[in-house]
Amino acid sequence: MKSSRPSFTIGVEEEYLLVDRTTRDVVSEPPAEILQQCRANGDDRSIEPELLRSQIEVNTHVCNTVAEIRDNLKHLRSVVVQTSDQFGMAPVAASTHPFGRWQRQHHTPKHRYDMLTRNMRSLAKRVLVCGMHVHVGIENDELRINLMNQLSDFLPLLLALSTSSPFWEGQDSGLKSYRLPVFDGFPRTGLPERYANYAEYRSHVETLQRVGIIEDATVIWWDLRISDRYPTLEMRITDMCTDINDAVALTALTQCLLHYLYRQQSKHRHWRAYHRFLVDQNRWRAIRYGYDEGMIDFARAKIIPVSDILHEVVTMVAEDAGELDCLAELELVLEIPERGTSAHQQLDTYHQALASGQSQEQALNSVVDFLIAKTAADL
Repeated sequence: MKSSRPSFTIGVEEEYLLVDRTTRDVVSEPPAEILQQCRANGDDRSIEPELLRSQIEVNTHVCNTVAEIRDNLKHLRSVVVQTSDQFGMAPVAASTHPFGRWQRQHHTPKHRYDMLTRNMRSLAKRVLVCGMHVHVGIENDELRINLMNQLSDFLPLLLALSTSSPFWEGQDSGLKSYRLPVFDGFPRTGLPERYANYAEYRSHVETLQRVGIIEDATVIWWDLRISDRYPTLEMRITDMCTDINDAVALTALTQCLLHYLYRQQSKHRHWRAYHRFLVDQNRWRAIRYGYDEGMIDFARAKIIPVSDILHEVVTMVAEDAGELDCLAELELVLEIPERGTSAHQQLDTYHQALASGQSQEQALNSVVDFLIAKTAADL
């Protein structure tokens, strides 16, 4: 395939839950002024409402380096932290709240969200979940399809390194990422389909448009998708990273993987794309265990520790990280299995609180306190 080199620009979206600093519960109806003030203190285009009123979304600028992403995220998180504090609230960067109830939430009055709630009914009301999305600039349509096909095999690894949703409605769910099973209730979710070319993909989208099922491709919510708004591939499988360093590291890993796959393709080498049935097994392992129980190496037909896989991947893309000037940020991913994801840290906080004699309610409050502090750390 002949094409000009992609820009590999990057942009990140983060979604936060607003919590009351006193009760630690999700604020189901925050005042409209908080969003207005956030936008006034930040960039009007970078801070947006989300499906639920209790959520707030931030969007970085289009960046050339991961270092720029860090600066953007630090600024945006700081704006939301400082502004919400004036209202007695705080943002938490986690994919679920330890004890929040979806039944108490209200959706944001906006045409898109009105339609979504009307079409999805209770499923839309239930998505009290947040995620992190990474856009990478891949301007050529055919190349985007090709790289989407190849990157899919790496998606479970990205999820395993980002898990932050072990609790649901006050209970330890037994999963490291409860967010994805909740979100998978929507249609057009999960691992992306594989397409022979861009025309085949567009044909499927246009079929659903003609019959009135979808308005456009923005309501395709795959773990990795062709953005319908920007010339990018959008990685969507990751949970929200409570630690900003994890968000930066996973942004670097996503960008480097795509650059590596493109570089190999330019040499007429293609990553072997395994069937969705097999990759889904690793996706489930990431949902259930995070990185704790390893992942399946399909070529060797055995389960490999995630730390071993991660070291292999980081070595594999080191040249790409050097070219993209993000080697230091990439190497941060190696620290995640050593200290734990947000899900691990939340569970440790919870069990330590119980062991110290706290009630379950107090232990869950301790988890929220941890999330508030960690979201605002290193800003």
